[in-house]
Amino acid sequence: MIDAARIRSLIEHEVPSLIALRRELHQHPEIGYEEARTAERIRGELDAIGVKHADGLARGTGTLAHIPGGAAGAKAVALRADIDALPMQDHGTHAWRSRIDGRAHACGHDGHTTIVIGAARVLSRLARDGALPNPVTFLFQPAEEGGNGGAYMVEDGALDGRVLGPAVAQIYGLHGWPSHALGTVSSRPGPMLAAAEEFEIHVRGAGGHAAFPHLACDSVLVASAIVQNLQSVVSRNVRPLDAAVVTVATFHAGNARNVIPESARLLGTIRWFHASVGELVRRRMTECVQHTAQAFGASASIEFKHTTPVTRNDTNAFHRFERVARQSLGASRVVEFGDPVMGAEDFSFYGEVAPACFFALGLGRADDPCPPLHDPTFDFRDEAIATGVETLVQLALAPLGP
Repeated sequence: MIDAARIRSLIEHEVPSLIALRRELHQHPEIGYEEARTAERIRGELDAIGVKHADGLARGTGTLAHIPGGAAGAKAVALRADIDALPMQDHGTHAWRSRIDGRAHACGHDGHTTIVIGAARVLSRLARDGALPNPVTFLFQPAEEGGNGGAYMVEDGALDGRVLGPAVAQIYGLHGWPSHALGTVSSRPGPMLAAAEEFEIHVRGAGGHAAFPHLACDSVLVASAIVQNLQSVVSRNVRPLDAAVVTVATFHAGNARNVIPESARLLGTIRWFHASVGELVRRRMTECVQHTAQAFGASASIEFKHTTPVTRNDTNAFHRFERVARQSLGASRVVEFGDPVMGAEDFSFYGEVAPACFFALGLGRADDPCPPLHDPTFDFRDEAIATGVETLVQLALAPLGP
């Protein structure tokens, strides 16, 4: 067994340069499938430590890296980072705020990427002293934010041994969690995050002059009624002990104040934990959209797309995470995650084909509350990097098995 003090010493040595890297990534955010600079930076880091990698996965910007280890025929432990940013403004006041207009690392993927690179640095250094107890595979995945980049990584062979290294025995991923205390980690067995699906609604009425609404079929009015009626789908169709969310997030119609537009477009998302609930919500939404439009003499259609499965933690992988985290960080720093949340994560695609465990990395401080994820002022806490690296390194080194 590799001494924990040795691991912490290596992490402590790397932290200053990891903070610098994290802030550099924060300044250069790129959205899904456009992460060319980010991918190049990741590959440069891997080259610098002599870690072999395969490039061009998941439509071009995904990277798979590997450090050999273990006995002949051993399967790998995989560590995953998401690398994309969000299409929004960075309103932070720090010196390393985004330099790219309309792009921001407001979900902390700059921190996730940095932590996995930190784990690769430490593990590569340990591998020079002697073979690692397990083969370790690193996934740097594009397009987590609605692009289902995880599905493309799986499709391209990131877990099954077709590309680099052996097949994966277990895979772990993390996410910064503003509501949990800095220095802590947490997870739960079974469902942790919801399934998510996007929807798009098109309403077609009849345009006209704003002064003569009786001669038109107002698509704005029809679409507004649809938004209101969709709120009954969960409240009056889904069993109260189940969970579901229907959110209309954008409403597009017209471009002049004195013209009744002939069409409107609504975009949103639905969330659920049980497939039967998802099927019910889709069916009732379709009926609601069509029948509401008909009541106004208009027509409407709804399309569902880009489904992300439930993030469901494998029981054995979860217990291994909890055991390793307690041994390395101390029991007081492994806290209860609580109930599943309705956010979604495309880490779920990995759990469809390999035992997986996703965990939360605390970012909160009582004296300085962390803004929520997707807030324009959110900035990943540099103080959490060392905890994230240590947890992933120990998960990579710990014996596999029940």
